[in-house]
Amino acid sequence: MAGNRLTTEIARTVRQGELTGAAEHDGQKTMASWLRGHARVSPAAAFRLVSSGRALEALPAVAAAAATGAVPAEALAVIAPVTSAANLAAAEAQGVDLAGVDAALAEVAATRPHAELRQVVDHYLARLDPDGPEPDPTEGRSFTLVRHADGSVSGRFELDAVGGEKVQAAIESVVQANRPAGDMRTRAQQSADAFVQLADNQLAAGTLPVLRTHKPHVVVRVDLEDLVDPATGPGAATLGFGTIISAARARWLACDGGISRIVIGPDGEVLDYGRRQRVSPPPLRRALEARDGGCVFAGCDAPAHWCDVHHLVHWADGGDTSLENSGLLCERHHAKVHHGFTIVRDADGRWHTYRPDGTEILILPRITAEPANSRAG
Repeated sequence: MAGNRLTTEIARTVRQGELTGAAEHDGQKTMASWLRGHARVSPAAAFRLVSSGRALEALPAVAAAAATGAVPAEALAVIAPVTSAANLAAAEAQGVDLAGVDAALAEVAATRPHAELRQVVDHYLARLDPDGPEPDPTEGRSFTLVRHADGSVSGRFELDAVGGEKVQAAIESVVQANRPAGDMRTRAQQSADAFVQLADNQLAAGTLPVLRTHKPHVVVRVDLEDLVDPATGPGAATLGFGTIISAARARWLACDGGISRIVIGPDGEVLDYGRRQRVSPPPLRRALEARDGGCVFAGCDAPAHWCDVHHLVHWADGGDTSLENSGLLCERHHAKVHHGFTIVRDADGRWHTYRPDGTEILILPRITAEPANSRAG
């Protein structure tokens, strides 16, 4: 019960932050993106907190029950779609007694099993538009991947009937075309191989959309010493999306890939391309991706392939196209930096972001206590 009350208060506070423009104050587009960057929560958790906070505001009876601890966080997440802008508008247009719906949902959420609450909410939402148009199949599609500590990936997807048929046909074609004699693996293992093979085929074909100036490909960053050393070298190389692999696996990938060299001196000398090129050449971009990893704006979790190369000192003001004068910024934060916000990289290689009023955006948690020896005497 105490945990439920705490979750309710957090959701309520998130809603207050959304209403007061806390995200925009720190250069973020939404409260969910602020939560991901500043509170370090997952995208799914951020979405739940924001939608639950909105539901608490729109449904006072549910909010009152939740404040007592009787409504779990999962129940708030199930109820939240009732208060979306589209569903509230539909309810108003049909003269729905929202106060009555609110009271009923509060009662079911506080006293009935979770599955029953889900049925009640689904039934209500279906009745809002019983004779509506055929739903857009893309609205119900979802695809999520989760990367684990060892670099392995698991996922989940939801597809409509036609979309699922297309995927099954594609995977089945690869499975049936590659069935070596004696393969005793399970059907699931064979299908997983086929799924990876489909990605291999698409990447090799070179017909996928461009990812920030170059065709998408598997990127591996590894030091030269580890690349040439025959030892296994666990944890020596990094993939483009951040997974850490062994040097042995990196050498395996290098057998069928191109190798680009980025030379960084012992004191971190600047990789310089001078002013002759305004657009960052591919080697410089690869160096920036290796150094920055993604958007450097405080609290942003955008990956490198979403980012532009930003000149700290603008080209028109004499800034050169160099590693020292560049940083990765996603499209939104690139625009923010050109409209008042500032990013600075200090001598230790740490990025700092400043609002238009000159105050720095600091990411929680903050360490405010002074060391004991600084208070002595």
